[in-house]
Amino acid sequence: MAGWRPTTVFHLIYSESSILVESHIIDILRGLRTGDLGDLSPSQFRRVSELQWETVKEENEITGDFSEWQDSASEMLVAELDGGGVSQKIGQLGFVLRKADDLRLRTIQSVVELLTPQQAVEFLIAAAELQFGIRAWGVNHDRTSIREY
Repeated sequence: MAGWRPTTVFHLIYSESSILVESHIIDILRGLRTGDLGDLSPSQFRRVSELQWETVKEENEITGDFSEWQDSASEMLVAELDGGGVSQKIGQLGFVLRKADDLRLRTIQSVVELLTPQQAVEFLIAAAELQFGIRAWGVNHDRTSIREY
């Protein structure tokens, strides 16, 4: 599956939630509510878990579709089929990639819908920070790799 895996959303929610719970444990024990991602309700956790299960199922289907495409594309290259076969394979790949993009978008939308506005903002900020961090790591890695050659 090209791009980030949709299930990454759930890892991010669970990580951010546990970090915030740990940092606010005294307030939580006093019965104070923070309203942040560390303050997810039992029904929110249940819904996140349900969404995760649904997303894993769809993610596995898309991974299977992509694997089938890779197998058929490699067979086509080995057999050296005409240009029409290549065009059809590219179209099939585009379809699989659109399914993956759609699942990513639906996953984020579903998670944001079940969160409070404050929690949704915190989640989206954490997702952006993760994206920027991974990109910065990649850029730095590429620079280091270029210098080594």
